[in-house]
Amino acid sequence: MKLQTLAAACAALATVTFAGSAMAGDAITAKLQTPVAAKTKLIAGGAVFNCEGDTCVAAAPSSRTFATATCKDLAKNVGVVEAFGGVRKQLDGDKLGQCNAAALPATQVADR
Repeated sequence: MKLQTLAAACAALATVTFAGSAMAGDAITAKLQTPVAAKTKLIAGGAVFNCEGDTCVAAAPSSRTFATATCKDLAKNVGVVEAFGGVRKQLDGDKLGQCNAAALPATQVADR
């Protein structure tokens, strides 16, 4: 009986680990309200975001990149984020609102 419980626990842990790794492998994209003036690299949520025009992309995100806190870090540096997420998952409206509470004003974005 203990062996079955151990096997079930190991299977559950492997599933959770695999799911986290799978999400971490998808690029995370932030669509910006105001384009950045020049190509910019930022580190947020354990990943490097390359920003150009109205898009920032983390091609190699970590398991913690898809988070409201990461979106906030971007918003502090590049302004209002209109959409944030990957192929499988996007931040909802409430979380985007929390993200953008920290947004850099558009006048400062244009100066960067």
